[in-house]
Amino acid sequence: MKNNNRRNFLKLSSLAGIGLAGSTMTGFAQENGIIIKNRNLGQRFNMSGYAAPKLDKVRVGIVGLGMRGPGAVKRMSYIDGVEIKALCDLREDQAKKAKKLLKGTKHNPDLYYGKAYAWKEMCDRDDLDLIYIATPWEWHTPMAVYAMEAGKHAAVEVPAAQNMDECWQLVETSERTKKHCMMLENCCYDFFELLTLNMARQGFFGEIIHGEGAYIHDLVDLNFNKNNGYESMWRLKENAKRDGNLYPTHGLGPICQIMDINRGDQMDYLSSMSSNDFNMASRARELAADDDFFSEYVNNPFRGNMNTTMIRTKKGRTMMIQHDVSSPRPYSRIHLVSGSKAFARKWPSPARIAVGHSWMKEDEFKEIEKKYTPEIVKKVGELAKKVGGHGGMDFIMDWRLIDCLRNGLPLDQDVYDAASWSAVGLISEASVANRSKSIDFPDFTGGNWKTNKPVDISLQGAGNTNVLLKS
Repeated sequence: MKNNNRRNFLKLSSLAGIGLAGSTMTGFAQENGIIIKNRNLGQRFNMSGYAAPKLDKVRVGIVGLGMRGPGAVKRMSYIDGVEIKALCDLREDQAKKAKKLLKGTKHNPDLYYGKAYAWKEMCDRDDLDLIYIATPWEWHTPMAVYAMEAGKHAAVEVPAAQNMDECWQLVETSERTKKHCMMLENCCYDFFELLTLNMARQGFFGEIIHGEGAYIHDLVDLNFNKNNGYESMWRLKENAKRDGNLYPTHGLGPICQIMDINRGDQMDYLSSMSSNDFNMASRARELAADDDFFSEYVNNPFRGNMNTTMIRTKKGRTMMIQHDVSSPRPYSRIHLVSGSKAFARKWPSPARIAVGHSWMKEDEFKEIEKKYTPEIVKKVGELAKKVGGHGGMDFIMDWRLIDCLRNGLPLDQDVYDAASWSAVGLISEASVANRSKSIDFPDFTGGNWKTNKPVDISLQGAGNTNVLLKS
């Protein structure tokens, strides 16, 4: 079957987006008719721990130059060993604005714009190694799959997939092509998250028992901003028609790494519950009264304000992941780690650590921070703060990605993480739609989670990629 026909076939078999319909496709199974569980991919290549051939120079093409893409363009320009060769956006002005960010640097990228599939022309070039995808959600999997089929590694914004078929497409394509597919979960590289990951690796918490994460961020004004919000109101449309944890990975990713999910443990099942919507529908009615532009949103079944998803792992650990983008609350990703010996929590700030009933005093906290700060933060942490990108975590993520590719090392996030972390959102929708019924997770690793090695955030064999910025 030709690649284009195959992709169309998989798209059509998405089973109403999250697998609520039946299927006669070979290799599919269902849990009480609710969700696809496992899929027989036949002979497999394990991408966990896979080290692609070294790339002395990483030639990059970036697609999606709206809210997130321009920042990536600027950050990549500070990393030695990177050549930004192509930029792509549907809008000509955005592509040209992004190129202006590179004025005075060695980079002179070709521009692709004006056509819905200009990104394919970029991917088809034979002088690119990595496609960096920062587009609306619906394009994430199609672009990542096409990039891998074209012989490029793919780095894709969150969430990586919008239905279960897309999750499996990413896995199957990465395994077959032996090309990395990394979801750009930047929160795994924030400073306290990296600190607690290293603490967990060194046994500070003892056995990890429970973790909590969230994306609590009041985005109502931005979602309804027709002039300076999301392109074509795409994010409002997502929230207007789906109900569940639509954006789980910021809080989930760091907890999954600490719990060695897909690398010694695995998510087993989840149960998810949403409140009613108390804000977005009323905002749509209010705006539509004066502006017909918003009339199409008046009768939409907006997602509930708060979604709470509970997950249990194969080893009996638990997670709570929350999502609320429509309540007037302070920003929080929670980031809570509870172990048999110690406890940590980032929000509400300041971040704190405890080994009993009381929080550590500030001087004790500083000693722990000094002892357990990982090498990667010591290497580029201060430079990252200067470059920026959500306080520096975006730059640490990009630098680490390039450094691993240049040194031929496994990536911290692989395609199984991209699929399983994205799947939390999809399965949560099915659970919400079925009175919070618990639903099993598919095993994207094909059983290899039992022997895959945990994420190694040391700089062993790495760390030699320079930053083109004075310290």
